[in-house]
Amino acid sequence: FTGKVHVGYIPNGKIIGLSKLARIADVFARRLQVQERLTAQIADAVVEAVDPLGVAVVVECSHFCMVMRGVQKVGASTVTSSVRGCFQKDPRTRSEFFNIIHRN
Repeated sequence: FTGKVHVGYIPNGKIIGLSKLARIADVFARRLQVQERLTAQIADAVVEAVDPLGVAVVVECSHFCMVMRGVQKVGASTVTSSVRGCFQKDPRTRSEFFNIIHRN
């Protein structure tokens, strides 16, 4: 599959560089797996790396099995999300994240 990964986190004193976030996503995306697990693994890796107050990850993908084989639905995509910490507990924080990533 191909697509985009959106990562948001609220630091708890320690921060992580943008290239490190991209590397985390790449490490897990290279493995043969389902999108739901990929989304959760990225969120868990950010939690492990910086112990933030909260993490939110959204993965938007177009799957080749949907586009090229089988049902051949061009433009079909799947969106999964995984939230931890304050993004899970506070609907305002979660809503702000989803509003930011859906502006485009």
